[in-house]
Amino acid sequence: MSGLDTARILHNPKFRELVEQRTRFGWVLSGVMLGIYLGFILLVAFAKGFLALKIGAGVTSLGILLGLGVILAAFGLTGLYVQRANGRFDDLTRALARDLAR
Repeated sequence: MSGLDTARILHNPKFRELVEQRTRFGWVLSGVMLGIYLGFILLVAFAKGFLALKIGAGVTSLGILLGLGVILAAFGLTGLYVQRANGRFDDLTRALARDLAR
């Protein structure tokens, strides 16, 4: 790819929109995951008694369930990103490719 092609891509408004949307969405999801993880760690550090509460017939504790929730949240956020990437981001990429093919 020549420098001229690279410049065409970098100055294309659709490319800028794609980069902006992906970056913003990535930061939002990162912030959400950081908040979830930080909240869990703060509970571990300062609310051990709360996390030690037995759930159900004393089979497990609230801390175990919340830890599982942190893991499931990571999977859920990953799925949300994949859904957005396969939808909106792919649409923007196709529009950019059509625009550059002209």
